[in-house]
Amino acid sequence: MKQVSLALAISLAISVTAQTASATVTDQDILNDHTITSQVVTNGMGLQGQRFSPLKQINQGNVKKLLPVWSFSFGGEKQRGQEAQPIVHDGVMYVTGSYSRVFAIDIKSGEELWQYDARLPDGIMPCCDVINRGAAIYGDLLYFGTLDAKLVALDRMTGKVKWAKKIGDYKAGYSITAAPTIVEGKVITGVSGGEFGIIGKIEARDAKTGELVWSRPTIEGHMGMLNGKESTMTGTKNATWPGDMWKFGGGATWLGGTYDPETRSIFYGTGNPAPWNSHLRPGDNLYSTSRIAINPDNGEIKWHYQTTPNDGWDYDGVNEVVSFNQGGKKLAATADRNGFFYVFNREEGKLVNATPFVRDITWAKSIDLKTGRPVYDDANRPGNPTASEDGKKGKSVFAVPSFLGGKNWMPMAYSQETELFYVPSNEWGMEIWNEPVNYKKGAAYLGAGFTIKPLFEEYIGSLKAIDPKSGKIVWEYKNNAPLWGGVMTTAGGLVFTGTPEGYLKAFDSKTGKELWKFQTGSGIVGSPITWEQDGEQYVSVVSGWGGAVPLWGGEVAKRVKELNQGGSVWTFKIPN
Repeated sequence: MKQVSLALAISLAISVTAQTASATVTDQDILNDHTITSQVVTNGMGLQGQRFSPLKQINQGNVKKLLPVWSFSFGGEKQRGQEAQPIVHDGVMYVTGSYSRVFAIDIKSGEELWQYDARLPDGIMPCCDVINRGAAIYGDLLYFGTLDAKLVALDRMTGKVKWAKKIGDYKAGYSITAAPTIVEGKVITGVSGGEFGIIGKIEARDAKTGELVWSRPTIEGHMGMLNGKESTMTGTKNATWPGDMWKFGGGATWLGGTYDPETRSIFYGTGNPAPWNSHLRPGDNLYSTSRIAINPDNGEIKWHYQTTPNDGWDYDGVNEVVSFNQGGKKLAATADRNGFFYVFNREEGKLVNATPFVRDITWAKSIDLKTGRPVYDDANRPGNPTASEDGKKGKSVFAVPSFLGGKNWMPMAYSQETELFYVPSNEWGMEIWNEPVNYKKGAAYLGAGFTIKPLFEEYIGSLKAIDPKSGKIVWEYKNNAPLWGGVMTTAGGLVFTGTPEGYLKAFDSKTGKELWKFQTGSGIVGSPITWEQDGEQYVSVVSGWGGAVPLWGGEVAKRVKELNQGGSVWTFKIPN
């Protein structure tokens, strides 16, 4: 009888919490997310993606007292990689899990309010694990993308589906893994699937109805859409793509975007051109491996900057564009897979600086600051298979960084106090060679083989504090396994990130000294957040090892093969 009464009490408490979590999320909530400490309603802890919190109740002096207050499990049968950043609003945490799931959690008790599981069909083709990186909220709806390439809107009080829209054909390789972005009443999404020869695109939908407002393909030659009609072509057909290669050109927008209200620009990165074999597609192959500024009203490209023209190493240019102001200038920074850290003027995309942030880069000697183009080392481009004796395998080269990148998807952070960027990076290279390939719907479209290898015995992962004014590395923390999780920094002088070994760690933002760590039981590949509730500061992170490293890591995967999978959210505070 007591057990029944207790269960009823818990059920009633959860019901009351769900009913009181009724305050709608407004445009102002989203625009001011970086300053409102009682919430986290955007991926990036602010539309500009700085992942900086002005909270400082938890600081260098007391972070060692940080303890867990609750942990919530995603369930044991669907673990795999957990790369989400939670969002928090009005007493509720919303977090996505592997296999396109969403959980609503009471932030005081850690109790589940509701759970939504997408009904995924057989035959989905995720490139790099069955992950999901987060959701967005606006009004009374919660939005997230699925592995079968749908954008779903849920009632955030109940988890019931309000509408669902097909974004692409999953049988052709399309999927969605990134968190959507809300911009001026529109839901902005990208697509995954570049390894299958899909066409990348950025789309805006009416947040209330899901109806398409505009669509902008990211490979030249394809037509955009605006209000149900064709608008303008992306670029000029065959200007930088030969023949029909543009029809299956890749350029996936798989990481999601940021938004700068000062210039009213949506920033997205675009992935590798398809196939990987660059000898099949001579030319710059726009707009692959680029950063693109988009007009939020009509989807037109305002400017672009291409980091790796005629990419032959799978150096996706999707890495996040983080807006910041210094010296009276409107700037933006991005740490590219290709190993260079770029700073440019975000009003017109003009390059300000580009410096290496990982060691021993081989594919390029430098970045020409006048032209903005890399100075290639042609000897370190994989060879053309047609030049080989059998026509089946081109000359192999050892390239640094590996195709998993100097920095992959894991987001960096920027501190408004130290004016430093905190970049999760990895030091590795790869043997890579080209092979013949033809496009076939739903089949891998690579035309390359590879083996990833660590550069150093003592470490692979490296968290670096970078001064954007000079590109100088101010401090570095080295980690045995690759770093694959996001970073957060706070006004308390702290930098938080997780490791595949399972630790959430806090560092001194000025010196890099490790101040605190906690073992979560599985590798951390998600992004931490912090917020304030009832006068207390909380920190949360998703734990659950997986992602691309154990699937694609080659010799590197051997170093992490003993790490445990999992799926949970850990929430911490300093006890009273």
